[in-house]
Amino acid sequence: MKLNNDTYVQKAQMVIKALKEEEKNDRRSPMLSTSKIRSILAMTADIYNDVLMGKDEKLSQDVCDRINYLKVRVVYEYGRGDKSVKRFIEQADLLECIDEINGKKSQYLLFSRYMEALVAYHRYYGGKDQ
Repeated sequence: MKLNNDTYVQKAQMVIKALKEEEKNDRRSPMLSTSKIRSILAMTADIYNDVLMGKDEKLSQDVCDRINYLKVRVVYEYGRGDKSVKRFIEQADLLECIDEINGKKSQYLLFSRYMEALVAYHRYYGGKDQ
């Protein structure tokens, strides 16, 4: 499902429901904690404030650099080996979503709302801190 203003909430719900179903069906599957995705959300929110203040659709080089660093952090979290985080990043298509920002304010705002929706549904479906 392509991420857009009409689908990001539904996609976030589907991703989290699928992860929760996997956890329920396979007790060996580690639970994803809210704290594990909070750092990604925090970086996203920090960039969001600067994006909102920008007047142009094209993002500044500084903001683009910070988005690139966000992608590096997501790749790092993926590479750390925590299976629950890997599954989350894969199921949510986070790396692809970051690539789709492509220097556009509207795309970043969409990505940020998607991240918020992922965390919200995680909590809604019983996600807890570990």
